[in-house]
Amino acid sequence: MPCVADWLNNPFSIVQGIFAQNVPNSDWEKKVTEYFREKLKENNATNWVPSLNDVPVHYLKPNSLVKFRCMVQDMFDPEFYMGVYETVDPNTNARPQQEIDLNSSQTVTLERQTFYCVPVPGESAWVKEAYISASQARVSPSTSYTPSRHKRSYEEDEDMDLHPSKQKEQHMGGGGDIHGCGEPKRLETEASAGHHLISPNCSPPLDLNFPLPGEKGPACLVKVYESWDSFKVNDVLEVYGILSVDPVLSIVNSEERDSSTLDPMESMDTAEEQRVHSPPASLVPRIHVILAQKLQHINPLLPACLNEEESKTFVSNFMSELSPVRAELLGFLTHALLGDSLAAEYLILHLISTVYARRDVLPLGKFTVNLSGCPRNSIFTEHVYRIIQQLVPASHRLPMTIENMNHSRFIPHKDYAANRLVSGVLQLASNTSLVVDETQLEQGQLDPTGVHNVTALGNLITWQKVDYDFSYHQMEFPCNINVLITSEGRSFLPSDCQVHLQPQIIPPNMEEYMNSLLTAVLPSVLNKFRIYLSLLRLLDYSISDEVTKAVEEDFVEMRKNDPESITADDLHRTLLVARFLSLSVGQTTLSRERWLRAKQLEALRKARLQQQKCVNGNEL
Repeated sequence: MPCVADWLNNPFSIVQGIFAQNVPNSDWEKKVTEYFREKLKENNATNWVPSLNDVPVHYLKPNSLVKFRCMVQDMFDPEFYMGVYETVDPNTNARPQQEIDLNSSQTVTLERQTFYCVPVPGESAWVKEAYISASQARVSPSTSYTPSRHKRSYEEDEDMDLHPSKQKEQHMGGGGDIHGCGEPKRLETEASAGHHLISPNCSPPLDLNFPLPGEKGPACLVKVYESWDSFKVNDVLEVYGILSVDPVLSIVNSEERDSSTLDPMESMDTAEEQRVHSPPASLVPRIHVILAQKLQHINPLLPACLNEEESKTFVSNFMSELSPVRAELLGFLTHALLGDSLAAEYLILHLISTVYARRDVLPLGKFTVNLSGCPRNSIFTEHVYRIIQQLVPASHRLPMTIENMNHSRFIPHKDYAANRLVSGVLQLASNTSLVVDETQLEQGQLDPTGVHNVTALGNLITWQKVDYDFSYHQMEFPCNINVLITSEGRSFLPSDCQVHLQPQIIPPNMEEYMNSLLTAVLPSVLNKFRIYLSLLRLLDYSISDEVTKAVEEDFVEMRKNDPESITADDLHRTLLVARFLSLSVGQTTLSRERWLRAKQLEALRKARLQQQKCVNGNEL
């Protein structure tokens, strides 16, 4: 049987062996997938596979097995490739040699899908560090692939884009590496991209199209060979596949490209599209997928799948110590919110909220909180965000300045010249925490872009969807983003719940106070907070018929006592508070005790708003 080094360092040999044993059996690909799936189940074998998230590309051996934790930013058009082909020596007709026999009756043309994938936007530093520390992959600088590739010209760094796991014949020479030989017509088209001048209206050559500014990490062209219909834009995936970084097209010199005759109907791609869809492999490596799975979450402290037996033990053990963890987290957040325990309660409920279903267009479970009463232009909100960043796996802070509103790209839009989806700030993965800092807002004029951006933000909050701009039409993309709005007065953005901050502590040095909070908490305790918040979002929840009836009767009674101020919205919000309150103590059904506690919290929150309204003489 092959050793670890074989399936990790030379997965081709495995694929070719399985292919050779099963031809002409058509299900050999399934056997390849099954082989690697079983291998990755053995003794934490997933930790042996190098990750493109952790390791620079030039440290990875070309054609080795790698993994990548990513978000699908765009999906390109399907591609055709030679799934099975035969090679022939043009002089002797001996088989196998180095040239493809295009007239062979053995040739099989197949289809694959290409995803443009980026690291998960806003992924927290602690998440990256935990994945790195769990890795047992052994890597060293590759001798066949070095950073000097970054200096190569565009066409020299073109990649052949063939699924290595479908390669049937190993080419002779080439330094031992197996180079793909994909569809010749497409390759000629791609190679001809070197002719075209880059249009001044195009995005810069090295624009990796990350949704958020300042993001780092590789973007990858992920080639998917089966079940691609089960994935969609913005899904978070973990893919295992064969790394391709070989600049195969560098063998095509400029004279050959000049003399190549292309049928105009077969080279309809624009220069921009060729540049975007076939970027230098040194900057955008290719992964030819063997296994791909959607991730329930990206918290490395939790089991990847909570349905497995081993995971159930982990969950039950953690749930048994939930009460002290909640108490510690409440105390920690109370200090972060300057001694306001009511605001801390609502922040916990917000952080474990999630859209659990949709009824027609209405997203159920969203719980956008507007934390008003925040000091204006203070570093307070920035530090609150830093604390949230330490607790959740992915987050982003959006300062609501006039400059940001008018000049940022919030909404992804289709670039038809390059045939790609240009990303925007609101193209985020599910369960991302978005902190909107309204304390930065100053007087000024929103231009049409600013109005459009604010409208998009409001729609995200209300409907949990973003309408991507396809020029001739809008396309709805549902999302599940936790939005926290910090503001001085009541936010001008919609929210599900406004909590007015009442500081009990006014620290003389805010920065020192906030920094000391994070340094005082033990790493082990911080990890428990992280598990707590991620785990509770994944739990199921239900309300029995008996409790439903009791809640309805209670609501009718509340309406009788105070018909003016109790509305259907109040019932909906109180039920939401009760839901997340129950989950926060590990209860997956609503009890009368939690219902009464939810009513009490809501009464305290409303009384505080009323009090503030009376003090200020205007509505908050």
